[in-house]
Order: sequence, then structure tokens, then C-alpha cells
Amino acid sequence: MIKLILTDMDGTLLDDAGNLPAGFDAMVAELQRRGVLFGAASGRQYEALITSFPKYKDEFLFVSENGTNVVYRGEHIYTCPMDRAAAQRMFGEIYAADPGIFCVCSTTEGAYVLRDQFHGANAAELDKYYTHASAVDRIEDVTADCLKVAFFDATGHSADRILPLTKAYQEPYQVVLSSDYWLDIMDKHISKGVAVRAMEERFGFAPDEVAVFGDYLNDLQMMSAATYSFAMANAHPDIKAAARYETTSNEDAGVLKGIQRLIDEGLC
Repeated sequence: MIKLILTDMDGTLLDDAGNLPAGFDAMVAELQRRGVLFGAASGRQYEALITSFPKYKDEFLFVSENGTNVVYRGEHIYTCPMDRAAAQRMFGEIYAADPGIFCVCSTTEGAYVLRDQFHGANAAELDKYYTHASAVDRIEDVTADCLKVAFFDATGHSADRILPLTKAYQEPYQVVLSSDYWLDIMDKHISKGVAVRAMEERFGFAPDEVAVFGDYLNDLQMMSAATYSFAMANAHPDIKAAARYETTSNEDAGVLKGIQRLIDEGLC
């Protein structure tokens, strides 16, 4: 029987306008009645995630920052920071190569951006994913542990514009496209999949007691961490190839329909 369900947020649980699907609260109540732990596994900052689930902040499991920071009932139960000096060097090198790319250094104390980039579309995009953020004049002044560095291309061509600039980092670090707009760099040994496996071990769940939902490449490793892995109808082809099941799109409440399928099949 499934004991844990984790879902990505953007392009997966949320519709394209950033809204939770109709019937979400009723489904959560049903899962709680069945003793199933629910959570979000996202590239978003923890503080941004709980703004989507204010009444569940002490009930859900939050796998944030692409697995680098996991919080449960207000406690940070798993973190995987990267080398701060290296993160700041990447940040500076990509900013110098293309100042039009918005750079974010996400830390255990919040996100940091350069003051001269903190405006317009950049500020609006930051507010979606990093609600706890500060502007600084020099990224080298940040002293907190770095969870990841993230880069945003407002034109939606992260694979063509940002990814080529990260070639030197792809072997020693985890470089992942989170969407058409975002690219993240993290410690080599972390991913959503690694975090899911760590949670399985912590809570004593077997992979066949876990279901996951995702749509984009930062969900790829998560697909192999659970027996019941679902790709959205709108998912990247690589996610569809890696997942064992497919559900409807994020615009058609695909996560809820996938969960209902599990219930109907007696798996929850």
C-alpha cells in the first residue's frame, strides 16, 4: 500500500496560472484518512512552497530546492549544500558571460540576487519561486551555506542560452534544466531522486510504497526512486520514457486523477 505521495509543483500539480486543482483539499483529506503522507518535491524554495499550502505547512513533507533542503513539520530534516566559493564563482562567471541571465544564489538563509538585476521580469519571476530573498551588491558577501545556484532566461531558451555556459560544471556538479526558463546547479550527489530515497529510508518506506508525479528534467531521477512514477501528459519526453505511468496534464488535474487511479486500484 502506498504511504507517501510526492508531486512536483509547476507543470505538474499547479495549472499554468499557478493554481491548485479543484478538489485538492478533498483529496488531501481522503489521503489523510487513509494514512498517506503527501508532499511537494520542487525546485522552489521552502518558504515559497508553504505559501501554496499555508494550512498544511505542519502536515506535508516539503522536498524543496530540487532535493537540497527537506522540511517536515518545520524541521529541516535533510540538507545537501554545495561549496559556497564554487557556487559564487559559477554565479559570477555566468553573470559576466551574459548579464541578461538572471542569477540566484539560494542558501539556507534565503535567496540572494544582485541588486542591479533585481527589477522587472526578474523580480516578478523571483517572487514565484523565492519569496524569501535579498539583493546584494556582491555575491561574495553572502556567508550562508549555498543550496544551489539558479539561472533564469526570460526568453524561455534556457537549454540554448544557459546550458552551454555550464559545460565546465557538468562533471563536478549536478546541472539540471528545471524548465524552459530555469537551470539549476547543485552538489553532484543530490537530486530530487536522492532526496526521495533519503525520505524512504528515514520514514521506513519501500519504493513500492511511494508514488511520485513530475513533468520536467529536474524530476528525472525521482522517476526511478518510486515504483509508482507518473509523468504528466504535458511532460518532457524523457520523463514520459522514465515514468511507469502517465496521467492527464497539469491543466486537467492530472495529479488528482493519478491519485484517484491508485485509490481505485486499491493501492492507497
